[in-house]
Amino acid sequence: MTNDFTPAEQRTGWWILAMNTLAFTVCFAAWMMNGVLVTYLVDNGIYTWGPMEMGWLIGIPVLSGALFRLPLGVLTDKLGGQIVFAALMFLVAIPMYLVSYCNTYSQFLLASLGFGLSGASFAVGVAYTSVWFPKHRQGTALGIFGAGNAGAALTSLGAPQILAWLTSNGEHPEGWRSLPKIYAAMLVAMSIVFFLTTKKRLASGSAAKTLLQRLQPLRHLRVWRFGLYYFFVFGGFVALAQWLVPYYVNAYSTSIALAGALAACNSLPSGVIRAAGGWMSDRWGARTMMYWVLGLSLICCLLLIVPQMDIRAPGSGIMASAAGTVLEANESKIVVKVTKTGKEQTYPLQPKSGELVSQEERVKNVLVLPRSTTWQEPVVKVGQEVGKKELLARGVTEIFFQANIWVFTSLSLIVGAVMGVGSAAVYKHIPDYFPNDVGVVGGIVGVIGGLGGFVYPVIFGYLLRATGLWTSCWMFFVVVVIVCFSWMHLVIQRMMHKQAPALSTRIE
Repeated sequence: MTNDFTPAEQRTGWWILAMNTLAFTVCFAAWMMNGVLVTYLVDNGIYTWGPMEMGWLIGIPVLSGALFRLPLGVLTDKLGGQIVFAALMFLVAIPMYLVSYCNTYSQFLLASLGFGLSGASFAVGVAYTSVWFPKHRQGTALGIFGAGNAGAALTSLGAPQILAWLTSNGEHPEGWRSLPKIYAAMLVAMSIVFFLTTKKRLASGSAAKTLLQRLQPLRHLRVWRFGLYYFFVFGGFVALAQWLVPYYVNAYSTSIALAGALAACNSLPSGVIRAAGGWMSDRWGARTMMYWVLGLSLICCLLLIVPQMDIRAPGSGIMASAAGTVLEANESKIVVKVTKTGKEQTYPLQPKSGELVSQEERVKNVLVLPRSTTWQEPVVKVGQEVGKKELLARGVTEIFFQANIWVFTSLSLIVGAVMGVGSAAVYKHIPDYFPNDVGVVGGIVGVIGGLGGFVYPVIFGYLLRATGLWTSCWMFFVVVVIVCFSWMHLVIQRMMHKQAPALSTRIE
């Protein structure tokens, strides 16, 4: 393949891109189904799974989708995206359909492993898209293709509404079994349309390569570094697309429908802006975009760490300035008769003033900033002898922070948006460094990113059980971001020092 494309090939390339993006959107919507379905089944008492069991069910489809990205990327380089993409969607529809007949936890796990292969469609689409575009347009093309991530938002928004319709708003809970059948029908229909409307095309020299030759790029450390970035930006996006639904239901007591809509505020921008992220990476460079992505993610995750809380802590107290006997002690003052002088000394107290937060304010989620109040309470009794510097009244400080749901949603929206830009920036690197091995390199980077989508919900479940805090997921993200940022910056500094030592030490 060269960078010289005829007008007819260019037109075909844009059509292939459109079909790839549409197929990926359908696959991604199917891949994310468990986030809504599992939450519905538990919330309605159909199954009594705990946070860890939910985390595994949400993560299992992501695991199988991640693990098969590399072999399917290799297969796409060899056979072409037309047949591989169409066959994948058709085969995935079978276990998706079987979900409707599941009754035990193990059955759900096995079926989820099967339909999770839809997540491997990303490696197929990346390899198939890249062969239809010249190098200088591949960032934009792959960014547009990555907008299929918005399929997660379609599931978050649409699946709760479909479940409500299928179950007559909960009157017939078993109606949920029709949801997997609807997804299976979508996959089969998309498979047929895709195969009939696309063409076969391979990267130059790809068909003649042996398996060992195809895997040669994996010896480069750069590939694994790209994978770590993708572990955060894509794995985090996948995890949040599903984890935020039970997060909202439990932390903010929302309905599943509202939780799905709010979760879409994270996943929809991430998918849509990925197309813009590809253009920005072409325009300003993927490295610059990754600095912005990791920096903004770190700030937002740090802010999201703070949970909703009521804090009662020691405040400023009052100590005796001289030894004496307590004559009076109440909410407003303490009177002490000083031993040396025989005079009475009055210590005024700060009384507690009303209720810090009303029950109505707690329920309505209207408080953005923390509220606090401080008062003092006597710790001595009338007739008690006190020494100099002895505590007469302890200070009490009470703080309430609501972690306002709309502020939370706004911050998670920003995180989702920058994750979308970061996903495009990571894949902008791959055709630049490995133009004839996009399927293999894109596959392994996708595996690592997809594994993030599997690992995160499981870790979140364990962290939730250990800490009792839903915000513990953001704590884990902070650690991952710091590792990514540090490794990237260290590599860039080494490159600067090696290639331009005079510039590497300048501040300007």
